[in-house]
Amino acid sequence: MVDVSGKRETAREAVARAVLRMKPATLRVIRRGNAPKGDVLGVARLAGIMAAKRTPQLIPLCHPLRLTGVDVTFAQNVRRGELTVETRVRTVDKTGVEMEALTGAAVAALAVYDMIKAVERGVTIARIQLVEKSGGKSGSWTRGRLP
Repeated sequence: MVDVSGKRETAREAVARAVLRMKPATLRVIRRGNAPKGDVLGVARLAGIMAAKRTPQLIPLCHPLRLTGVDVTFAQNVRRGELTVETRVRTVDKTGVEMEALTGAAVAALAVYDMIKAVERGVTIARIQLVEKSGGKSGSWTRGRLP
């Protein structure tokens, strides 16, 4: 594990996204909230928050951080059959929260799949990526517009 004891605590934030692709009819089931397992987005939101908080237990060599905020939001494009999960994680600590944001987005996407697989097994988790980060010695970074 990298020694961060010499680093100073700064406000840090990271945003990650995952995109799920499915049939538009499947996304309509999610929107209506009548999936066989219940509230897909509510469960996925909770799963993403819990995962971000447990990142050091899941990813070897990640430092345990004092997270000050985790937000999981969703954007839907029914015509394209796409559901985008966005996870924003904040801390005031000695190292960044990129892994927490990525883990939160990935697990939220997996929870969506689990909640909706009875409706459509072919749902694809198409893209998991860091979108932006700020704070720390390296400053800010932004991926830019998603294709």
